[in-house]
Amino acid sequence: MPTFGSRIPGPGLRPVDGILLLDKPQGISSNRALQQAKRLFGAKKAGHTGSLDPLATGLLPICFGEATKIAGHLLGARKAYAAECRLGITTDTCDSEGSVLAERIVPALDGDAVCGELAKLTGRITQIPPVYSALKQGGVPLYKRARRGEAVQAPPREVEVFRFELLGRERDTLRLFVECGSGTYVRSLARDLGEALGCGAHVTGLRRLWVEPFREPRMFTLDELAQMRERDASRLPECLLPIEAGLVDWAALPLDEHGAEDVAHGRALRVTVAPGRYRVHAPNGKLLAIGDVDATGILRVLRGFVA
Repeated sequence: MPTFGSRIPGPGLRPVDGILLLDKPQGISSNRALQQAKRLFGAKKAGHTGSLDPLATGLLPICFGEATKIAGHLLGARKAYAAECRLGITTDTCDSEGSVLAERIVPALDGDAVCGELAKLTGRITQIPPVYSALKQGGVPLYKRARRGEAVQAPPREVEVFRFELLGRERDTLRLFVECGSGTYVRSLARDLGEALGCGAHVTGLRRLWVEPFREPRMFTLDELAQMRERDASRLPECLLPIEAGLVDWAALPLDEHGAEDVAHGRALRVTVAPGRYRVHAPNGKLLAIGDVDATGILRVLRGFVA
Protein backbone atom coordinates (compact mmCIF):
# COMPACT_ATOMS: atom_id res chain seq x y z
CA MET A 1 0.00 0.00 0.00
CA PRO A 2 1.54 3.36 -0.99
CA THR A 3 2.06 6.13 1.53
CA PHE A 4 2.40 9.86 1.07
CA GLY A 5 6.16 9.55 1.42
CA SER A 6 6.59 6.90 -1.27
CA ARG A 7 8.16 7.68 -4.63
CA ILE A 8 5.54 7.47 -7.35
CA PRO A 9 6.63 7.21 -10.96
CA GLY A 10 4.51 8.78 -13.63
CA PRO A 11 4.37 10.94 -16.76
CA GLY A 12 5.77 14.46 -16.95
CA LEU A 13 4.14 17.44 -15.29
CA ARG A 14 0.91 18.68 -16.82
CA PRO A 15 -1.55 21.55 -16.36
CA VAL A 16 -3.95 20.81 -13.49
CA ASP A 17 -6.58 23.34 -12.39
CA GLY A 18 -8.71 23.26 -9.25
CA ILE A 19 -8.67 23.29 -5.47
CA LEU A 20 -7.70 20.33 -3.30
CA LEU A 21 -8.88 20.29 0.33
CA LEU A 22 -5.94 18.43 1.81
CA ASP A 23 -5.97 16.93 5.29
CA LYS A 24 -2.37 17.68 6.24
CA PRO A 25 -0.72 15.00 8.35
CA GLN A 26 1.16 15.74 11.54
CA GLY A 27 4.93 15.99 11.46
CA ILE A 28 5.57 17.63 8.09
CA SER A 29 5.62 21.23 6.94
CA SER A 30 2.87 22.70 4.81
CA ASN A 31 5.36 23.13 1.97
CA ARG A 32 6.33 19.48 2.09
CA ALA A 33 2.64 18.50 2.06
CA LEU A 34 2.14 20.79 -0.93
CA GLN A 35 5.04 19.23 -2.83
CA GLN A 36 3.75 15.71 -2.12
CA ALA A 37 0.28 16.63 -3.41
CA LYS A 38 1.73 18.38 -6.44
CA ARG A 39 3.76 15.30 -7.31
CA LEU A 40 0.78 12.96 -6.87
CA PHE A 41 -1.24 15.00 -9.36
CA GLY A 42 1.75 15.55 -11.65
CA ALA A 43 0.85 19.24 -11.57
CA LYS A 44 3.03 21.97 -13.05
CA LYS A 45 1.94 24.69 -10.64
CA ALA A 46 0.50 24.70 -7.13
CA GLY A 47 0.37 26.80 -3.97
CA HIS A 48 -1.28 26.59 -0.56
CA THR A 49 -3.40 29.23 1.16
CA GLY A 50 -1.82 29.61 4.58
CA SER A 51 0.70 27.47 6.44
CA LEU A 52 0.02 24.99 9.21
CA ASP A 53 2.75 24.19 11.73
CA PRO A 54 4.33 20.72 11.41
CA LEU A 55 2.56 19.78 14.66
CA ALA A 56 -0.84 20.69 13.21
CA THR A 57 -3.19 18.59 11.11
CA GLY A 58 -6.28 19.41 9.13
CA LEU A 59 -7.47 21.57 6.29
CA LEU A 60 -4.79 22.94 3.97
CA PRO A 61 -6.42 24.21 0.75
CA ILE A 62 -4.09 23.68 -2.19
CA CYS A 63 -4.64 25.60 -5.40
CA PHE A 64 -3.49 24.02 -8.66
CA GLY A 65 -2.83 25.85 -11.91
CA GLU A 66 -5.30 28.67 -12.60
CA ALA A 67 -6.65 28.37 -9.05
CA THR A 68 -3.36 29.80 -7.73
CA LYS A 69 -4.67 33.17 -8.95
CA ILE A 70 -7.20 33.27 -6.11
CA ALA A 71 -4.88 31.91 -3.39
CA GLY A 72 -4.16 35.39 -2.06
CA HIS A 73 -7.87 36.04 -1.63
CA LEU A 74 -8.25 32.89 0.49
CA LEU A 75 -5.35 33.82 2.80
CA GLY A 76 -7.46 36.37 4.64
CA ALA A 77 -10.29 33.97 5.31
CA ARG A 78 -11.77 33.15 8.71
CA LYS A 79 -10.56 29.83 10.14
CA ALA A 80 -11.49 27.42 12.94
CA TYR A 81 -9.31 25.10 15.02
CA ALA A 82 -9.59 22.42 17.67
CA ALA A 83 -6.65 22.73 20.06
CA GLU A 84 -5.24 20.97 23.09
CA CYS A 85 -3.39 23.08 25.62
CA ARG A 86 -1.20 21.79 28.47
CA LEU A 87 -1.15 23.98 31.55
CA GLY A 88 1.89 24.39 33.79
CA ILE A 89 4.63 24.24 31.16
CA THR A 90 5.90 26.95 28.82
CA THR A 91 8.18 26.27 25.84
CA ASP A 92 10.20 28.46 23.50
CA THR A 93 7.99 27.53 20.54
CA CYS A 94 4.72 27.72 22.50
CA ASP A 95 4.05 24.11 21.52
CA SER A 96 5.23 20.63 22.46
CA GLU A 97 8.00 20.62 19.83
CA GLY A 98 10.00 23.27 21.67
CA SER A 99 12.35 23.29 24.64
CA VAL A 100 10.85 23.72 28.10
CA LEU A 101 11.44 27.19 29.52
CA ALA A 102 9.60 26.86 32.82
CA GLU A 103 7.38 24.52 34.82
CA ARG A 104 4.89 25.90 37.32
CA ILE A 105 2.22 24.49 39.61
CA VAL A 106 -1.25 24.69 38.15
CA PRO A 107 -3.53 26.46 40.61
CA ALA A 108 -7.01 25.26 41.45
CA LEU A 109 -9.10 26.46 38.53
CA ASP A 110 -12.79 26.01 37.87
CA GLY A 111 -14.48 26.30 34.49
CA ASP A 112 -15.71 29.81 35.17
CA ALA A 113 -12.17 31.06 35.83
CA VAL A 114 -10.88 29.56 32.58
CA CYS A 115 -13.83 30.84 30.55
CA GLY A 116 -13.36 34.30 32.02
CA GLU A 117 -9.82 34.46 30.70
CA LEU A 118 -10.90 33.03 27.35
CA ALA A 119 -13.40 35.87 27.04
CA LYS A 120 -10.63 38.43 27.58
CA LEU A 121 -8.77 36.91 24.62
CA THR A 122 -11.81 37.16 22.35
CA GLY A 123 -12.56 40.03 20.00
CA ARG A 124 -10.07 42.47 18.50
CA ILE A 125 -6.90 41.88 20.51
CA THR A 126 -3.20 42.65 20.33
CA GLN A 127 -1.07 39.54 20.01
CA ILE A 128 2.67 38.88 19.92
CA PRO A 129 3.38 36.03 17.48
CA PRO A 130 5.73 33.23 18.58
CA VAL A 131 9.43 33.81 17.96
CA TYR A 132 9.48 30.47 16.16
CA SER A 133 7.23 31.58 13.30
CA ALA A 134 7.51 32.21 9.57
CA LEU A 135 7.16 35.96 10.00
CA LYS A 136 10.11 37.74 8.41
CA GLN A 137 12.42 40.34 9.88
CA GLY A 138 14.90 41.85 7.48
CA GLY A 139 13.80 39.31 4.90
CA VAL A 140 14.68 36.36 7.16
CA PRO A 141 12.04 34.19 8.90
CA LEU A 142 12.07 34.66 12.67
CA TYR A 143 12.44 30.92 13.29
CA LYS A 144 15.72 30.91 11.35
CA ARG A 145 17.06 33.79 13.42
CA ALA A 146 15.95 32.07 16.63
CA ARG A 147 17.62 28.81 15.62
CA ARG A 148 20.84 30.73 15.04
CA GLY A 149 20.66 31.94 18.63
CA GLU A 150 19.85 35.54 17.73
CA ALA A 151 17.77 37.61 20.12
CA VAL A 152 14.55 38.25 18.25
CA GLN A 153 11.20 39.69 19.21
CA ALA A 154 8.12 39.45 17.03
CA PRO A 155 6.32 42.80 16.83
CA PRO A 156 2.79 42.90 18.36
CA ARG A 157 -0.12 43.13 15.98
CA GLU A 158 -3.88 43.29 16.02
CA VAL A 159 -5.81 40.10 15.29
CA GLU A 160 -9.44 39.10 15.59
CA VAL A 161 -10.68 36.14 17.62
CA PHE A 162 -14.37 35.49 17.04
CA ARG A 163 -14.74 32.51 19.39
CA PHE A 164 -12.38 31.07 22.03
CA GLU A 165 -14.19 28.39 23.99
CA LEU A 166 -13.48 25.63 26.49
CA LEU A 167 -14.70 22.28 25.21
CA GLY A 168 -13.42 20.16 28.08
CA ARG A 169 -10.68 19.55 30.60
CA GLU A 170 -8.75 16.46 31.63
CA ARG A 171 -6.44 17.23 34.56
CA ASP A 172 -3.99 19.86 33.23
CA THR A 173 -5.04 19.60 29.58
CA LEU A 174 -7.66 21.92 28.11
CA ARG A 175 -9.57 21.18 24.92
CA LEU A 176 -10.33 24.42 23.12
CA PHE A 177 -12.20 25.70 20.08
CA VAL A 178 -10.85 28.75 18.25
CA GLU A 179 -12.47 30.70 15.44
CA CYS A 180 -10.27 33.53 14.25
CA GLY A 181 -9.20 35.81 11.46
CA SER A 182 -6.08 35.70 9.35
CA GLY A 183 -2.73 36.10 11.07
CA THR A 184 -3.87 34.77 14.45
CA TYR A 185 -1.51 32.32 16.15
CA VAL A 186 -3.27 29.71 18.29
CA ARG A 187 0.08 29.03 19.96
CA SER A 188 0.15 32.63 21.16
CA LEU A 189 -3.42 32.37 22.42
CA ALA A 190 -2.46 29.30 24.46
CA ARG A 191 0.65 31.04 25.80
CA ASP A 192 -1.31 34.14 26.81
CA LEU A 193 -4.09 32.06 28.37
CA GLY A 194 -1.52 30.19 30.46
CA GLU A 195 0.03 33.43 31.67
CA ALA A 196 -3.38 34.85 32.55
CA LEU A 197 -4.10 31.71 34.59
CA GLY A 198 -0.78 32.11 36.38
CA CYS A 199 0.83 28.85 35.35
CA GLY A 200 1.88 29.07 31.72
CA ALA A 201 0.75 26.77 28.91
CA HIS A 202 1.65 25.41 25.48
CA VAL A 203 -0.16 23.75 22.58
CA THR A 204 0.07 19.96 22.46
CA GLY A 205 -2.34 19.35 19.59
CA LEU A 206 -3.86 21.47 16.83
CA ARG A 207 -6.26 20.68 14.03
CA ARG A 208 -7.65 23.15 11.50
CA LEU A 209 -11.31 22.32 11.04
CA TRP A 210 -12.30 24.70 8.28
CA VAL A 211 -11.30 27.76 6.29
CA GLU A 212 -13.86 30.03 4.67
CA PRO A 213 -15.55 29.41 2.32
CA PHE A 214 -14.96 25.69 2.98
CA ARG A 215 -17.04 25.35 6.15
CA GLU A 216 -17.85 21.64 5.76
CA PRO A 217 -14.82 20.38 3.86
CA ARG A 218 -14.46 16.93 2.35
CA MET A 219 -10.74 16.56 2.95
CA PHE A 220 -8.40 14.04 1.33
CA THR A 221 -5.29 12.64 2.99
CA LEU A 222 -2.05 12.13 1.10
CA ASP A 223 -2.41 8.39 1.66
CA GLU A 224 -5.89 8.41 0.11
CA LEU A 225 -4.59 10.27 -2.93
CA ALA A 226 -1.62 7.91 -3.30
CA GLN A 227 -3.91 4.89 -3.16
CA MET A 228 -6.26 6.42 -5.71
CA ARG A 229 -3.36 7.15 -8.02
CA GLU A 230 -2.19 3.55 -7.79
CA ARG A 231 -5.65 2.13 -8.52
CA ASP A 232 -6.77 4.60 -11.21
CA ALA A 233 -4.88 7.87 -11.64
CA SER A 234 -7.58 9.18 -14.00
CA ARG A 235 -9.88 9.60 -10.99
CA LEU A 236 -7.63 12.04 -9.14
CA PRO A 237 -9.26 15.11 -10.76
CA GLU A 238 -12.51 14.05 -9.06
CA CYS A 239 -10.91 15.17 -5.79
CA LEU A 240 -10.57 18.75 -7.01
CA LEU A 241 -13.10 21.54 -6.57
CA PRO A 242 -13.56 24.08 -9.38
CA ILE A 243 -12.04 27.53 -8.95
CA GLU A 244 -15.54 28.95 -8.36
CA ALA A 245 -15.74 26.94 -5.11
CA GLY A 246 -13.22 29.33 -3.59
CA LEU A 247 -15.27 32.34 -4.71
CA VAL A 248 -18.78 31.39 -3.59
CA ASP A 249 -18.89 34.44 -1.31
CA TRP A 250 -18.26 36.75 -4.27
CA ALA A 251 -21.20 38.12 -6.23
CA ALA A 252 -21.50 36.77 -9.78
CA LEU A 253 -21.40 39.16 -12.72
CA PRO A 254 -22.59 37.57 -16.01
CA LEU A 255 -21.57 39.36 -19.19
CA ASP A 256 -22.77 39.32 -22.77
CA GLU A 257 -20.47 38.34 -25.64
CA HIS A 258 -19.08 41.85 -26.12
CA GLY A 259 -18.38 42.32 -22.42
CA ALA A 260 -16.79 38.89 -22.20
CA GLU A 261 -14.51 39.78 -25.10
CA ASP A 262 -13.37 42.96 -23.33
CA VAL A 263 -12.69 41.12 -20.08
CA ALA A 264 -10.86 38.32 -21.88
CA HIS A 265 -8.43 40.95 -23.16
CA GLY A 266 -8.12 42.68 -19.79
CA ARG A 267 -9.98 45.82 -20.85
CA ALA A 268 -11.94 47.95 -18.37
CA LEU A 269 -15.71 47.79 -18.86
CA ARG A 270 -18.64 49.92 -17.71
CA VAL A 271 -21.33 47.87 -15.95
CA THR A 272 -24.57 48.65 -14.11
CA VAL A 273 -23.96 46.92 -10.77
CA ALA A 274 -23.09 48.12 -7.27
CA PRO A 275 -19.42 48.75 -6.44
CA GLY A 276 -17.54 45.75 -5.09
CA ARG A 277 -15.66 42.64 -6.11
CA TYR A 278 -17.13 40.11 -8.52
CA ARG A 279 -16.49 36.79 -10.15
CA VAL A 280 -17.07 37.48 -13.82
CA HIS A 281 -18.72 34.92 -16.10
CA ALA A 282 -19.16 34.47 -19.84
CA PRO A 283 -22.66 33.97 -21.31
CA ASN A 284 -22.16 30.19 -21.12
CA GLY A 285 -21.39 30.42 -17.39
CA LYS A 286 -17.65 29.94 -17.70
CA LEU A 287 -15.54 31.82 -15.14
CA LEU A 288 -13.56 34.50 -16.97
CA ALA A 289 -12.00 36.62 -14.25
CA ILE A 290 -12.27 38.19 -10.86
CA GLY A 291 -12.70 41.93 -10.91
CA ASP A 292 -13.51 45.07 -8.98
CA VAL A 293 -16.24 47.57 -9.82
CA ASP A 294 -15.55 51.12 -8.63
CA ALA A 295 -18.00 53.84 -7.63
CA THR A 296 -18.30 55.03 -11.25
CA GLY A 297 -19.37 51.58 -12.50
CA ILE A 298 -16.07 50.66 -14.12
CA LEU A 299 -15.12 47.00 -13.91
CA ARG A 300 -11.39 46.37 -13.78
CA VAL A 301 -9.97 42.88 -14.01
CA LEU A 302 -7.92 41.75 -11.04
CA ARG A 303 -7.03 38.34 -12.43
CA GLY A 304 -8.14 36.64 -15.62
CA PHE A 305 -8.39 32.90 -16.16
CA VAL A 306 -7.07 31.01 -19.17
CA ALA A 307 -9.72 29.18 -21.17
